[in-house]
Amino acid sequence: MLQTVFLRLLRRPNSGEAMQSEESYLRRAAINAALDILRLRQAHRTEELLDVAGQQSHGESADLRQALRLALSKLEPRSSEIFTLRFFEGFSNPQIARMLGISQVLVAVIVHRTRRQLRKELGAYSGERL
Repeated sequence: MLQTVFLRLLRRPNSGEAMQSEESYLRRAAINAALDILRLRQAHRTEELLDVAGQQSHGESADLRQALRLALSKLEPRSSEIFTLRFFEGFSNPQIARMLGISQVLVAVIVHRTRRQLRKELGAYSGERL
C-alpha cells in the first residue's frame, strides 16, 4: 500500500510544486489505497461464470446460459453493456470508465446494482455464485 501511495504521488499532476499540506494528502492517499485493496479483494471473491458452468451437466449449463441471456435482455442497455464488459470481456472498472467516458464510481455502482438484479433474476442458479 505504501508503494502505491508514493507512486500516485509521483504520477500526480504538478507533483513538482509544493503541496499545501503533505500530511493530509498522504493520509488521504493511504486511505484511498487501502480502500482500493479492499475493493479488489472483494471483487476477487466472486466465482467465475465458467467455473459455475463447469460444475453443472451440459443441460444445466445450457439452461443457465439461456437464463442469463434472458436476464441480461431485461436490463437497461447501459447496465447490460457495462456488465458484459466487466465480466465477459474482462475489463476493469477504470478501463470501462475511460471507454464510456463516465466515472469509475458510476461504473462500480452500475456493476453492483446489475449483479444484485441478476441474482434476483437467476435465483434458481445463483446461490452465492454471482
